[in-house]
Amino acid sequence: MRMNVSAQPGEVDLRPLSARSVVLSLLLGTHPPELPVRELIRAVEPFGVGGSTLRAALSRMAAAGDLRRTDTGYRLSDRLLARQRRQDDAVRPATRAWDGDWEMVVITASGRGPAERAELRARLTALRLAELREGVWLRPANLARALPDDLREVAQHYTARPGLPERRLAATLWPLDAWAATARALLAHIGRAPGPADRFTAYAAVVRHLLADPVLPPRLLPDGWPGADLRAAYADYRREVAEAVRA
Repeated sequence: MRMNVSAQPGEVDLRPLSARSVVLSLLLGTHPPELPVRELIRAVEPFGVGGSTLRAALSRMAAAGDLRRTDTGYRLSDRLLARQRRQDDAVRPATRAWDGDWEMVVITASGRGPAERAELRARLTALRLAELREGVWLRPANLARALPDDLREVAQHYTARPGLPERRLAATLWPLDAWAATARALLAHIGRAPGPADRFTAYAAVVRHLLADPVLPPRLLPDGWPGADLRAAYADYRREVAEAVRA
């Protein structure tokens, strides 16, 4: 069963710009993730967000638990700090040399409802695992990360050496050609995005796509894999935005 499938290969998934999405993206790209109100007002102006609209959005986001009010401004809530860590990892994934071993996670818990099953699937996908068959998840053991301790309550973790040819197995688990086609379309789109709002929307789509990158060892990837180029483009943009906020 293939995971991380885009709606249509090569299509750019652009989503409407809102005051909330602008604020979250700015804070998610800021370390530490906190900005004074006056800096937020200045930072959102290029995206067509006025001061009154921003203040209303900040109040709603604080009430919803997205932000915490500080003495001078706002910072990400603890809940969204985990999202920032995932986003940082999408840009600079921590990897290690691969010796051919694979991680295998086998779900052993039963009696879970649909919501619990969906949540577990989302967590395993976020860990860049892919489902070979129901309840059996795999990936090459090339990520420098440990699985969360609480997964032991519902699953068992193994190291495996699958019998299938490794490139064929990777192509079965992930739609690599489709991911690459969308990445190339995004690179072309950000190259011609005309204004700040257009570029902002395009790079938000880049982040979403990077989160779906399986981060496989190079020998399992198709020729001309565009993952590094997409990461470099987003890293440059994030530095550009951070410098503009600090200026």
